[in-house]
Amino acid sequence: MTAKIFSRRALLLALALPGCASPDPALYTLAAVPGVPRGGAPRLIELRRIGLPGYLDRPGLIATAGEDRLHLMANARWAEPLGDMLGRVLQEDLSQRLPGSLVFRESGAITAAPDAVVEVDLARLDRDAAGAMVLQATIAVRRPGAAPRTARGDWRGPPQGAAAQAVIAAMDAALAALADRIAAELTAPSPG
Repeated sequence: MTAKIFSRRALLLALALPGCASPDPALYTLAAVPGVPRGGAPRLIELRRIGLPGYLDRPGLIATAGEDRLHLMANARWAEPLGDMLGRVLQEDLSQRLPGSLVFRESGAITAAPDAVVEVDLARLDRDAAGAMVLQATIAVRRPGAAPRTARGDWRGPPQGAAAQAVIAAMDAALAALADRIAAELTAPSPG
């Protein structure tokens, strides 16, 4: 008798579980945004792995980040690890802006002695309470035999909607602005 009750409960539970299952998450990716091509950059440029704050290094999209609280988007996930995706998109952005250069990532399959190395330490890439995308980064450009050039890459976009597509578009624009700043550093005359 106990076995019959147990098997009926197990059957009812098995039938009820599919109705409780979460929908499959939507997967998102970032994309390069065209910018103004520049000349005069080093021929071979190595882009090092981007430094990410821990709060960004997660599979889900962050809707907003307040002073002490993160809000994640429901069922919205990155299609690849965020650090890898940021590096890939920034490489594409820089390659488009520096057509006379070969930009390759440290984590890629190409190894060569670069004429310049680009390092990016991202401090923030999220929306503020007003809905504006905020990017804060430190950039270092190193060339053999020269002191590194460092710069800030701060950018704030206009407020956008809360939908995932609006957040992704704002992040794409923020990365494009960062690529513009890096390209300016790479094409600036060497001091002295």
